[in-house]
Amino acid sequence: MATYDATNAQCLVYSFKDGLLSKIAHDLKHRVTRFKLAVDEQARSIDAEIDASSLCVECVMQNGVESGADLSDDDKSRIEKQILDDVLHAKDHPTIRFRSTSVTPSPEGLYIQGTLALNDYTRPVSTVARRVNGHYEAEMTINQPEFGIKPFSAMLGTLKIKPDVVVRLIVPAS
Repeated sequence: MATYDATNAQCLVYSFKDGLLSKIAHDLKHRVTRFKLAVDEQARSIDAEIDASSLCVECVMQNGVESGADLSDDDKSRIEKQILDDVLHAKDHPTIRFRSTSVTPSPEGLYIQGTLALNDYTRPVSTVARRVNGHYEAEMTINQPEFGIKPFSAMLGTLKIKPDVVVRLIVPAS
């Protein structure tokens, strides 16, 4: 069994601005700093636990690439606090869990089906882990309302985050 965490793998979350005032907002790349991922190749199973309070703002994104624009440390702290308190409610729901129900080879890589437990909701999810330059990358889109999450909104809804966020996991290929 192989195990991964933030020292040898990456778990990234991308959020996207929306609303009438979106020109003054930012698409953001967040990093999860505390997670555990167990991959059992023989049993073809994957289990993951994410500490919901470990989501940190890493950088501003523009057109899908890291931007030269920077947020102050105060802005990053404020955004992180809003996410933890008002979006994820991390004190009430400290752990996000994924459990695979099947892992099967496919022409694109490994087709992974499983359940994601986020807040008090458990939903089926799927992704494909593709081998890229010595590592596997798996990406899935999570619709926040499907997990009882109200996407962040401010200024009477003129500044908000889109309901869909993208989660990307990058692990070394064995």
